[in-house]
Amino acid sequence: MAGSVVPVAPAGAAPQAPASAAAGDGAALLQAMRAHAAGLGLSQIEVSDLQLADCEPHLLRWLEQGMHGSMHYMQRHGLKRMRPAELLPGTLRVITARLDYLPADTPPAWRGVELQRLRDPQAAVVSLYARGRDYHKVLRSRLAQLAQWIERQARPRLLRVYTDSAPVPEVALAARSGLGWRGKHSLLLHRDSGSMFFLGEIYTDLALPAGAPASAHCGSCARCLRVCPTQAIVAPYVVDARRCVSYLSIEHDGPIPEELRQPMGNRVYGCDDCQLVCPWNRHARRSPLPDFLPRNGLREAALLDLWAWSEAEFLLRSEGSAIRRIGWQRWRRNLAVALGNALRALPAGAPARQAIVGALAAALAAADPLVAEHIDWALRQPPSAGQARALPVDAPTP
Repeated sequence: MAGSVVPVAPAGAAPQAPASAAAGDGAALLQAMRAHAAGLGLSQIEVSDLQLADCEPHLLRWLEQGMHGSMHYMQRHGLKRMRPAELLPGTLRVITARLDYLPADTPPAWRGVELQRLRDPQAAVVSLYARGRDYHKVLRSRLAQLAQWIERQARPRLLRVYTDSAPVPEVALAARSGLGWRGKHSLLLHRDSGSMFFLGEIYTDLALPAGAPASAHCGSCARCLRVCPTQAIVAPYVVDARRCVSYLSIEHDGPIPEELRQPMGNRVYGCDDCQLVCPWNRHARRSPLPDFLPRNGLREAALLDLWAWSEAEFLLRSEGSAIRRIGWQRWRRNLAVALGNALRALPAGAPARQAIVGALAAALAAADPLVAEHIDWALRQPPSAGQARALPVDAPTP
């Protein structure tokens, strides 16, 4: 879907005044809009102009170096991503929105808890954002309600909602609007909220007052670059998607390169390492929305528990979840890699190792070629010498 369109000009309707005039006092409208957005559960909204030309050289270099991997749509869209008025002619402003997603029941020392699970070879680690309801649904519905409110208040000619549904430069627009600054891990950072939030946009022809870009506050910190398990952050602000665990476990639909399997550890869907060590996430805010509470035990799931799911059970348990989009085969591929890494961490003869070997071997005959190749790789992984050892996580204390 290219974006949710809010009908604003019915056929046969009388001609409208220019959007800037229809909006009246733009500052007053924006103030009322912020209050309504808060009532809908949105954490913050700001407004961006369309001046993103300084982002274009960075995007072109990134594409020329092939860092988008198999995300061919990035190449097809090219610079349209940085030119909102080309994506949606008539656009004058972009309303940017932030929605915090850290679950309400997250413990105070949550970053340390998450880092410790990364060291447990038998634990299955799913990125925090994917443990609850699919954020696309949660954020899109609230943005659509906000757009409907704007339509009633200001009668613009143009309103369109986007949530990961089109070539929209989310971080660039959010930074331009003043929602935060781009961190060295390429995610948006907010001084009072860290980076544990989703971004969404409403494109409009309303001439709303644009915010001022936020200043950066990363300083000399490079924790995110050091902690990345596959060294995908190849330079400050530059992520090579081909090495990124989130890309490999979600976007990439083929075999995971062998040299990157061991560094993936027990991460089976996405990766939060760069956010876990970021000092600004001391300030990450809990969401009051029940949608983001973990489902199906994904906060504390064990690898063998998830491996035991049948395809029907996967489809049932992933209903309404972002995990559904990768499908059964990629899910099994990711788990096979994590189980192989568990075998490397467990000593020969350990009951847990024997259980993993048995589960993998039992699934090999019926597996499709993609999953079978990863199972075969996993079964070839040697045991650890001596006692069971933790998976390597080179993370400083949060």
